[in-house]
Amino acid sequence: MKRSTSYALLLTCAGILAMQPVLAQKADVVATVNGKAIPKNRADALIAGQAAQGQPDSAELRKAVKEELVRREILTQESQKKGFDKKPEVQGQIDLARQGVLIGAYLNDYVRAHPVSEEMVKKEYENVRAQIGDKEYKVRHILVETEAEAKSIIDRLKKGEKFDELAKLSKDPGSKDKGGDLGWANKGAYVKPFTDAMVKLKKGELTDPPIKSDFGWHVIQLEDVRELKLPGFDEAKPQITQRLQQQMVQKHIEELRSKAKVD
Repeated sequence: MKRSTSYALLLTCAGILAMQPVLAQKADVVATVNGKAIPKNRADALIAGQAAQGQPDSAELRKAVKEELVRREILTQESQKKGFDKKPEVQGQIDLARQGVLIGAYLNDYVRAHPVSEEMVKKEYENVRAQIGDKEYKVRHILVETEAEAKSIIDRLKKGEKFDELAKLSKDPGSKDKGGDLGWANKGAYVKPFTDAMVKLKKGELTDPPIKSDFGWHVIQLEDVRELKLPGFDEAKPQITQRLQQQMVQKHIEELRSKAKVD
């Protein structure tokens, strides 16, 4: 007798109904460890994480995922035997991990529901281009506390003293020991008063009078200028899209925070 025929004879309607939950349960289980079932959704989560990193789904991957879940279950059971799941500090970490997963799911859904449009990305790209400009500047500066100090330094430079030596008077720790050298940077790298003065200089020129910013008084010298090649729109699009998404999410979080009642 064929297997299909005997199988049909053995199953009554009641038997089929009784077995459906069992079959469904087995389909949703990856493995069973000491009588404890490991649900399939854990494997799905691990596989999705690997896929996000570029690893293709395969029989080898699924086997490795299953073995990893079995190891985790074994260690979890041993941890529970020793009562670690009852310890307040461990419970706190579990709560934080749970919150992290829920927050990630919520924010991912928010981003999907509020996509960044092509027009938004193009507008931001043009804004960034305008901010950065099409040139890079190699400058050095001396930063001091007062206008009088800055003017004195300019006078000493005009009399022939070396910029490298006078830069030791600077209160900028990042450049004072390098002759005031700030390296190559676009105009968007500096605060507005600094940038406005810098772009007006010719090679070798000093700012005279000195420039005031929120950091103090600057004596700036322009050493060189070169063309800046910016990435095209298509190349910059992924990074700009990600940044706009981050800004959107941050704004949403701030809105939720402002509405929340916190005692």
